[in-house]
Amino acid sequence: MSKTLVIGAAFVDVLMDVPKLPTTGEDISGHLRANIVGGSAFNVYGAIKYTGQDADLFVPVGEGQYADLVSEDMAKMGIRPLLKVNGADNGWDISFVEPDGERSFLTVNGIEQLWQPDWFENIDISNYDYFYISGYEMEDDKAAGVILDALDKRNSDSQVLFDASPRIEYISQKTLQRLYDNHVMIHCNEDETRNLFPGVSSLEMKCQEIFVKTHAPIVLTLGEEGAYLCAGKHHSEMVRSRPRSPNGPSQEMMFLHKDKPLLHLRSEQLVREF
Repeated sequence: MSKTLVIGAAFVDVLMDVPKLPTTGEDISGHLRANIVGGSAFNVYGAIKYTGQDADLFVPVGEGQYADLVSEDMAKMGIRPLLKVNGADNGWDISFVEPDGERSFLTVNGIEQLWQPDWFENIDISNYDYFYISGYEMEDDKAAGVILDALDKRNSDSQVLFDASPRIEYISQKTLQRLYDNHVMIHCNEDETRNLFPGVSSLEMKCQEIFVKTHAPIVLTLGEEGAYLCAGKHHSEMVRSRPRSPNGPSQEMMFLHKDKPLLHLRSEQLVREF
């Protein structure tokens, strides 16, 4: 069985139900729903394990009140922490949940933005066939460089999936080019494609432009419609979604193709199956 390394962050999400987002200077009332451990990497790891696939979660667990919550939650879920580090607390965010389920975030970064080269001494990159990375870790050039330098040591036949995330507009062109050069499989939503290719009109054309740069499949999520999967000019398909989040549309990799996680489908397999 193939194995995935999910690289990223474990955040504490403070879920707050609100009737609408406040405008500048406005004061609205909200209802605290819960504090939960989340973050793109944490959620994607859960989705992969949900399908019975083999994966490791590689997220820094620091020191402080939020790191303690992360540690407690990982222990309850039976997740062995691979990266216990010192120097800062884990990040957290307030997730404003509107009545239709749409979420907006205010994020306070933590240890997950302070990636160090020696952290990767805790694992053997060559043991993994697939890698997940998120735009949240790519917006800081130094952190992005550390992660991408480590991934340069991966096996040549392994595959990287890049989850663009809402932070795509803050990622430098230098880092984006390194991602393209690594032939990453890009997962993004409709809004995020506008930041990647602002001058291109149709979604199909945007996906084709991305494919030209990466030579790897693109997964474009379209909310309740599912996802548009593109693996070249003559290989595209709409696929059904299987949502897992009770908090509205999720930007994580919750889409399946032929009942397998999209991350576990190689470029050549996608082209062949289409």
